[in-house]
Amino acid sequence: MFSTHGILVIGGGIAGQAVCEAVRARDTDVPVTLVCAEDHLPYDRVRLGDLLEETGSVQALRLRPDAWYEDAGITAITGARVTALSPDAGTATLSTGTVLHYDRVVLCTGSDALVPPMEGSAATGVEVFRDPADCAAILGAARSARHAAVIGGGLLGLEAAHALARGGTPVTLVHLVDRLMERQLDAPAAALLAPAIEALGVEVRLEHATREILTHGDGRACGLRFADGTTLDCDLVVVAVGIRPQVSLARDTGLTVERGIVVDDRLVTSHPNVLAVGECAQHRGVVHGIVAPIHDQAQVAADTLVGRPDAPAYTGSIPTAKLKVMGVDLVTAGAPEGEREVVVADAAAGTYRKLVCDPDGVVLGAVLLGDARGAELLMDAVRTGRTTDDPLALLAEASQATAAELPDSAQVCNCNGICKGEIVAAIRSGGLGSTQEVVNVTRAGAGCGSCKPVVSELLQIERAGAAEEPTYLCPCRKLTREAVGELVRTEDLCSVSEISAACGAGRDCGACKPGLSYLVEERQKVKFRQERHAKFINDRVHANIQNDGTFSVVPRIRGGVVTSDELRRFADVADKYELPMIKITGGQRIDLLGVKKEQLPAVWEDLGMPSGYAYAKAVRTVKTCVGTQFCRFGLGDAITVGIDLERAMEGLHTPHKVKAAVTGCPRNCSEAYVKDIGLVAIGDAAAPQWEIYVGGAAGASIRKGDLLTTVDSAEEAQRVALAYLQHYREHGEHLERTYGFQERVGLEAVQAVVLDPEQQTALLERFAIAKAACDPDPWQERYAPVHPKQFSELDSDPEGLDLVALAEATR
Repeated sequence: MFSTHGILVIGGGIAGQAVCEAVRARDTDVPVTLVCAEDHLPYDRVRLGDLLEETGSVQALRLRPDAWYEDAGITAITGARVTALSPDAGTATLSTGTVLHYDRVVLCTGSDALVPPMEGSAATGVEVFRDPADCAAILGAARSARHAAVIGGGLLGLEAAHALARGGTPVTLVHLVDRLMERQLDAPAAALLAPAIEALGVEVRLEHATREILTHGDGRACGLRFADGTTLDCDLVVVAVGIRPQVSLARDTGLTVERGIVVDDRLVTSHPNVLAVGECAQHRGVVHGIVAPIHDQAQVAADTLVGRPDAPAYTGSIPTAKLKVMGVDLVTAGAPEGEREVVVADAAAGTYRKLVCDPDGVVLGAVLLGDARGAELLMDAVRTGRTTDDPLALLAEASQATAAELPDSAQVCNCNGICKGEIVAAIRSGGLGSTQEVVNVTRAGAGCGSCKPVVSELLQIERAGAAEEPTYLCPCRKLTREAVGELVRTEDLCSVSEISAACGAGRDCGACKPGLSYLVEERQKVKFRQERHAKFINDRVHANIQNDGTFSVVPRIRGGVVTSDELRRFADVADKYELPMIKITGGQRIDLLGVKKEQLPAVWEDLGMPSGYAYAKAVRTVKTCVGTQFCRFGLGDAITVGIDLERAMEGLHTPHKVKAAVTGCPRNCSEAYVKDIGLVAIGDAAAPQWEIYVGGAAGASIRKGDLLTTVDSAEEAQRVALAYLQHYREHGEHLERTYGFQERVGLEAVQAVVLDPEQQTALLERFAIAKAACDPDPWQERYAPVHPKQFSELDSDPEGLDLVALAEATR
């Protein structure tokens, strides 16, 4: 029997994490145990919508890494539910049979998705939107869905509909009442919000009460039937109408439960040894379904737990909301309507700014749509009950307010409940010099990120306008890439664990571990010792994990040239393993989708081709045009040059993914101008010259590459390209694409190194060493797995990790 007398926190969400951190800020010795029913340690549920993007991952949403709990002395248990609680005896029984002993317990059990009574709600293709498993199910269904319907016009419904639309799924949002977000918006604001959402590709149907989810004979959803008898064809239904507090454990324990678990102003329930915080708690008749009150409650609960009866009590929280939909600025606080209202609106521009006061001028609410300037100032006015004789003047003042004019009580980060005063104090006391440092230390901006501009502005004010300090590889410990690299060199460190032991990097927020892994690999080459805990699942099994837990396999197809025999193998593999999709990629390769983890070694064996590194921060592919072999416009042999360049670079890890291209003439059929490295043949076909472009981008950012130089031969062009790649490998920040590297360092500085004959020779020598040490085909691990269960099915992963959650954004 595991026994600990101290504080037991039940619930691994934002509330559970907030309580743990608040307790530790007050008492570093009291034993704390955190029990998480999900397989994950706490993650940021505010950003759950990110998981409806193809590149979203729970790993990116994690609030703290594993090492934080160890360093904080918190025992964290995942994948276990508390099935029985005895407050008098001070015991809790887990679903695993373990019995925990405690002095006081905090219920942070959160809430479940609310599904209204509808015929057909149990049909296949009907999903809720509440946790990562739901998101994976929604995305899996969306891949083949002809049309999706989202039921619910609140914050979650809007975010889910927008994410589906962005992913290319036609989607209709249906809502019961006559306006979206009716709890936060008045009618005029809602009338502007609906067309703004429709402009993003979401059809909106208001005043549609769903009575039935229609199904096929096989039990799959095929449509909705509304109260007026009309129908909507759809084969994916996402229900996002609200939440229901999770109170079953509290009720079974005999605690007072109404809509939520009833608590007093100290967050204590009907039993003196039991507290409740978050969406499961009901305070003064109110259950909050937003994040900001969680942090307010956690502070008071921590005071109660460590014995501070004179600390301020919890008297309630002002409801606030911020819509996290790209292109729609919407912030609300307090009451959307009242006796005294001031509105400044421009329907043509889609902006609406409103302040609500009582007859005495006390600010009660604010609505900002399309123009959210001064949101922090107005939200603080609502929270503090500021009095104004001229509401219109206050509204105008807010539109011009800077971060310097915000009161210290103004809440800058709603996701984590961080006020201006806390941020400023951290900057001053900690000597913080970069925005990322402030984010890591204070957590402001670590949620949805919308407050980062204000965080940066506060930093600039405190630093009197001085430029930010260099980017830190480990912001938590203020360690630059150069400092860690010097430590690796002087102490001959060969793994991430050795780096962490030497300087603490990677133990706080954990976000820098992949960067540390790249750095020690780049510096130590053959001596580098790879550790699985510092790698994402993609890099552990050498394939791209998909949202349904299967993987995609992309072999190396140099220059986009494939043989007829290889094409047959692709077809045979797809048939043999019943793979659902074969796709031609944008990099002139073939992607086999839907491969199960345990099938990977066999698929690689049957293909008989090397890895294309489509899953890693590495050199991906060199795209080519036809060049001189068949094209009548070709000036240079793009195919041969591209294949040679790809062979020279393949297998090398880089700060971020690297895509290259070679085009045989300036018509740019292979898009060389917008690649990380692009070679372009110009001039005379008899003796073409070659331009080398670097730092191009054609994804979320569009940037034509910088012309590094022009040379007289393909051989010289390849030398320059490889020297540039090595220079980027040595000096690029982790997760910094070449276009960011170019903008940070500058073209002239790069030219001074890469084009200098002596320095270029040295770069190429180091490149050759790195190339000799790299793994040209990690798929050979099928013959000698790193771990006996490296390629076992997901449910039996030896590390007990949710592999989908650890997928990296690799595209």
